[in-house]
Parts: sequence; structure tokens; C-alpha cells
Amino acid sequence: MSGMMTATAVDLATLDDDALVARVQAGDLDAFTQLVERHRRPVHALAYRLLGSVADAEDAAQETFVRAYTRLATYVPDGRFGAWLAAICAHWCIDTLRSRKRRVMTVALGKTPESDRFATSADNPEAQALDAASRDEVQRWLNALPASYRTVLALRYFQELSYAEIADVLDEPVSTVRMRLFRARTTLGKVVEQERGAARAQGALAAGMA
Repeated sequence: MSGMMTATAVDLATLDDDALVARVQAGDLDAFTQLVERHRRPVHALAYRLLGSVADAEDAAQETFVRAYTRLATYVPDGRFGAWLAAICAHWCIDTLRSRKRRVMTVALGKTPESDRFATSADNPEAQALDAASRDEVQRWLNALPASYRTVLALRYFQELSYAEIADVLDEPVSTVRMRLFRARTTLGKVVEQERGAARAQGALAAGMA
């Protein structure tokens, strides 16, 4: 019996998301468990970066998978199950923030996909700063941005969704997403420069008083 269970687990682990979804729809709950295990970390990470609380992120992740299971019939197999989950998670987090009238969200940026990006990191001082910054610095800078900017940055740079996928999540035109992301990056660059300029001035003052 243990050999059969091991074989089944290995078989599930080798299946892609769409194949697992098909098995879930056929009544295989172990296949859904495999999907949860495969995606729980990125879903939890996205929720944390939007809500800024470990406890809230855990609630959001649980709700995301519950909603995913109940809405699985609406998923169109296209190899983007992770993006579909991210949309569910982001919607839940956005609704939570609105209901609590909270305006503070924390995100951390990952690497920018090479496709449909506005410019390379060499052309963006803010991107270079983020690459070299500590987690606390990144959070502090992003907390200074409007919530709408933090959301689009989280979906694009951390979750690595395409513009079209972000547009689906936010229910807005792709052109709006592109412009908001451009403005968010520009504003972020100003925040970084202002903070580092203040730090340089403070350092110079301290040196002069020494």
C-alpha cells in the first residue's frame, strides 16, 4: 500500500498545473493538495506584500485556495494557473484593504521580466537602488507610495504578471496599467533619491560637527 501511495505522489508531482486541475475536476482531491503545496508560498508572499501582516497573509492565502477550489470550473486551461491564483489573491487583498480603509501595503520587488519592460536596470537608478537595498529600505520606500502604485508594482515585479494579466486583475485597460506602472517607478525613483539625499546631507552635517 505504501508503495502505491508513493507512486501516486510522484505522479502528481510530475504533472503540470493544468493536468492537476483536470484531475481535481474529475474528483481527485490529492491533486488539489498538490496544487496548494506548489503555489502556497508565492500566494502567501503576494498576500504579505499587499497586506503587510503575516496573520492577514495567512488568512488571505487560505481564502485564495478556498475560492480557487469553488471556482475551478471557471479556470480556462492555458498554462497560467499561477497567474489565475494571483488574481484571486490580489482581489481578496484589495477588498480587505478597502473594507478596513487601510492605505498601507508592503511589497518587495523581484526581478523585472525582460519582456514589455519600459527600460533596463542600467537606465533606471531606482531599479539599481532596489537591487542593492535591504528589505527594510525597500519597504520604507514603497510605503511612501500611493496604494495603487504599490499594488501594480507588487503584481508586476514580485509576481511577474504581464501587463495583460495585471489588467485582468485590476479590471482596467492595459494602457492604464502601463501608465500607472511608469508613474509608480518614476515616483519610486524620486522617493529613493529624496531619502538618500537627506541621508547624505545628514552625514555631511555630522562630519562638519565632528
